[in-house]
Amino acid sequence: MQPPPSFAHAVAAPHTAAAFVAAHYAVAAPVRCALLNRGFNDVYAVTTATGDRAILRISGHRGRGDPDAEAAAAFLAHLKGCGVPVAAARPARDGRMVTGFPRPDGIRPAVLFDHAEGRVPDLDSADDAALQGMTLARLHDAADRWPQREAGRVRLDLDHLLHRPADRLLSASILTDDARAVLRPLVGRLAAAVAALEPLSRTRCHGDCHGLNARLQPGGPGGGEQAMLFDFDDSGFGYLAYDLAVHLWAQVSFGRRRHRVWHGFVDGYRRLRPIGRADLEAVHAFVAIRHIWLMGEFAARLDITGREQMAWLSRQGDFLLAWEAATIGPRLPL
Repeated sequence: MQPPPSFAHAVAAPHTAAAFVAAHYAVAAPVRCALLNRGFNDVYAVTTATGDRAILRISGHRGRGDPDAEAAAAFLAHLKGCGVPVAAARPARDGRMVTGFPRPDGIRPAVLFDHAEGRVPDLDSADDAALQGMTLARLHDAADRWPQREAGRVRLDLDHLLHRPADRLLSASILTDDARAVLRPLVGRLAAAVAALEPLSRTRCHGDCHGLNARLQPGGPGGGEQAMLFDFDDSGFGYLAYDLAVHLWAQVSFGRRRHRVWHGFVDGYRRLRPIGRADLEAVHAFVAIRHIWLMGEFAARLDITGREQMAWLSRQGDFLLAWEAATIGPRLPL
């Protein structure tokens, strides 16, 4: 007898996603859905009969494991209650914030979010980056006032961000021996660099504030714009320096040279909240750690993305070693 077929990843048709929203949420039917993005998660734009807009996220299979969606939803509710502009999660008809979406690859966590209104940030604009830095500072202030800030199972510590992703990466069949020879000792040096700067600040983090998980909208302090943040899929309690470093990583990885944008982001953050010297110095190491984290997430997706699209994993050693030599030894001013 042939074994039953199995699936590494399955994408729900938009009409199936729409039927799911209509069945599980108190929205006006008919509901329309359009697939926005098929990445780590499948994301759909939702429009109801009254014109209400929302976002449905169906979680994919991740190397890091399923999301800590309940804790993330509770954090978003706290932030919204504190006046921090975020796209909060909406409860289903039964009151749950996370529902199960049936797919051929298993029951996947699904969450419905408020739609983030506003314009897409200009990735070359230091002013737009400053607005995001200001909202992240407001987020951290609100997080520090939240008694449940350490709730949930996700910890953005070195095990989650560096050691486990590196293990997945180093065991990936696609990785070359030369790449392994670079990465294996680098992991140890990065862990030592972070340890040398301890104690570092911890807080509840967004986890993915790279510049595009935001919309800019009216209503900011002084009548200007403000940044609304969304996509808290990788949020958790952990290093404040990592939450800052994600933005710098986005400006310097994959051949980018947007240093001015990083300065705008960190200047915006500092308008509302100081950054300790050790935390700022640790940002350099966490840029490299973020890159390895991302590589580890992709290495876990060989059966979904395919080997031909993963050759880039073996070509990241030069960037990582150059970044280490330029910033983690003799540190550049931030």
